Amino acid sequence: MKRFLALFSFLLVFSMALAQTRGLPDFTELAEKQGPAVVNISTTQVMRGNQGMPFPFDESDPAFEFFKRFIPRGPGGSTPREFENKSLGSGFIVSQDGYILTNAHVVDGADEVTVRLTDKREFKAKIIGADKRTDVALLKIEASGLPAVKMADPAQLKVGEWVVAIGSPFGFDNSVTAGIVSAKGRSLPQENYVPFIQTDVAINPGNSGGPLFNMRGEVVGINSQIYSRSGGYMGVSFAIPIDVAMEIQNQLRASGKVSRGRLGVVIQEVSKELAESLALSKPMGAVVNAVEKGGPAEKAGLEPGDVILKFDGKAINTSADLPRLVGATKPGTRSTVQVWRKGATRDIAVTVGEMTEEKTASSRPARGGKPAEQQANRLGLVVSELTAEQKRDLKMSSGLLIQDVRGANARADLRAGDIIIALISKGATTEVTTVEQFNKLLAQFEKGSNITLLIRRGDMQSFVTIKGLNGN
Repeated sequence: MKRFLALFSFLLVFSMALAQTRGLPDFTELAEKQGPAVVNISTTQVMRGNQGMPFPFDESDPAFEFFKRFIPRGPGGSTPREFENKSLGSGFIVSQDGYILTNAHVVDGADEVTVRLTDKREFKAKIIGADKRTDVALLKIEASGLPAVKMADPAQLKVGEWVVAIGSPFGFDNSVTAGIVSAKGRSLPQENYVPFIQTDVAINPGNSGGPLFNMRGEVVGINSQIYSRSGGYMGVSFAIPIDVAMEIQNQLRASGKVSRGRLGVVIQEVSKELAESLALSKPMGAVVNAVEKGGPAEKAGLEPGDVILKFDGKAINTSADLPRLVGATKPGTRSTVQVWRKGATRDIAVTVGEMTEEKTASSRPARGGKPAEQQANRLGLVVSELTAEQKRDLKMSSGLLIQDVRGANARADLRAGDIIIALISKGATTEVTTVEQFNKLLAQFEKGSNITLLIRRGDMQSFVTIKGLNGN
């Protein structure tokens, strides 16, 4: 029995020692060494509003307790005609002479920016420049001999790897949280220029702009966003890769602004059904919906319906890859675009232009005439031919106007006011000219077939894939 107890005790001690060596990593050294390079950023913005403007949060809102400290309230809970709106964020020192990186949204609209170091020193910061498209801002304080972070190569970062965030959530300076990399290269809505790092590190208001470290104490990203239904941390956080941020930093330091390349095209994702319609072997690339008149793409010969497969030899796996690659190209550069057109690839040389204002697809309905008195077709659409006046106003030579979408066959992704330009199937594109011709084309497809329509909605064109035709 004594031998058994001795053996049991030995195994217990051994297993505890093993757990300590193979268990959770120790973040103490990282926090101690890198913490001094992380700063607290507070901003002040003079707000001018109407007397009696209500406080933006009621007492049941989770944000009430946090924001009531920064927005003064007058009698009856209203805000005064003029007040100072204060907000908090984080940042980190990238050079010993006082350059600091943070998020653009942290300092957006600020009249005054204050940087506080871990040794309690405070400095008024100058905003060197900010780029809203990547949410990166560069600040400068007048100081020297400051502790600066080291940069990592985000390409070497692996999913499942431990990462650490240091920042000021809710104003609590130098708070340390840890987690793992959940995914890389994430695309978020309206965020076309950043392949985000997704983590499960706890990020909350005030962490924005702070660094994300690997276990070697190197910065791999800037904590920027969270996915949340409550306004607080819910286990999904996003960081801007540090290589993207440093490229922006270099441009901001040199000129105070960011210059991006552009092609002048409107693109969309290639779905499985659209790939089949275009005779592509698999969904890949970015399909061109429209080409800007007089833009770089039109001058080079790109056309609506082209699928861009490569840009300067780099593969376009998803449509989100193209804006990043083109945006990172210096305006005036002569690049090669590989496209898929009519069942074959071809290389097109294009001189990259300079980005001015981002174009997005419009959802405004096109102009139309009176509804035609006719039956809905196989797609559940009531269509009519364009009148001479409509053709002149829309500057189109042909097309069918969708007057109504009805019945069990109605397609939610098509709407009244859309104009059908062409039908695409198995790599062949047929221009739609009359109602009779369109209905004959539809009649040729077997039940369950997939087809793609090129439509115009407002000023923009897009591809809509119809899955599983009915048998009518």
